Amino acid sequence: MWGVQTWWSLLCAVATINIVAWLAAGVLLRQRRGSLSPEAYALRRAQLLLSAGYVFGCAFRSFLPVFDVPRLVLVDSWLSSVVVGRSVATLAELCFVAQWALILQATSRATDSAVGQRTARVLVPLIVVAEICSWHAVLTTSNLGHVIEETLWGTCAALLVLSLIEIWPRSPRRLQPLLLLWGGAGLAYVFFMFLVDVPMYWSRWLADEAAGRHYLSLAHGLLDASSRWVVSHRVEDWASEMTWMGLYFSVAVWLSIALVHAPLPRGRR
Repeated sequence: MWGVQTWWSLLCAVATINIVAWLAAGVLLRQRRGSLSPEAYALRRAQLLLSAGYVFGCAFRSFLPVFDVPRLVLVDSWLSSVVVGRSVATLAELCFVAQWALILQATSRATDSAVGQRTARVLVPLIVVAEICSWHAVLTTSNLGHVIEETLWGTCAALLVLSLIEIWPRSPRRLQPLLLLWGGAGLAYVFFMFLVDVPMYWSRWLADEAAGRHYLSLAHGLLDASSRWVVSHRVEDWASEMTWMGLYFSVAVWLSIALVHAPLPRGRR
């Protein structure tokens, strides 16, 4: 119990720090407004608003963690239900990938990268499909939907890394180290998704198939996910979720906030 309590306390503490960091990013953007062109300010304001969706969505999920398929929660409240948690997650994740698309589109236009511009256009549609698969998984309790969902996230990250590779020699030298850092982080994410996350959900699905698990219909699953939650503070129940939640609600949120003030190359004349 103490292991779960410590982990949960850390999630809550990081969520609080993240909210303060987002507010600070907003204050800094207002202070910088006079030094930015109208287009640059509009882009960064859009980034700030999208980041709010992700920061506050992840904070909500940090304070009220949910393990979707087995309906496990830490807080006995309807706010912890899978339907509420997955709705918040869907909005937050679409905001996050929209940030990716906006920053990639702006960078690609400034560097005349056709590859980057094409990638920027497909990121959000691919994640919309991923979210649909996620909803199918949590409603039916079939982890196969999560396999497809995480594969699509990993694919988007791989496309982003490939775009950065193409953009890198076109970008100003002052920005190349930052692009290299982004590319390295993206590559680490790709490896994590395809070597850890996707195999985890695949093994869960295979185990369910071997056990002859009965999956729910979408209608039954919606009712179940709306009205049933099981409170558990056992380490055994949450062990598989601790690592990814810890990274997702911290490092990914920091990236979201950082994108508000990420430097961009100037357009070519």
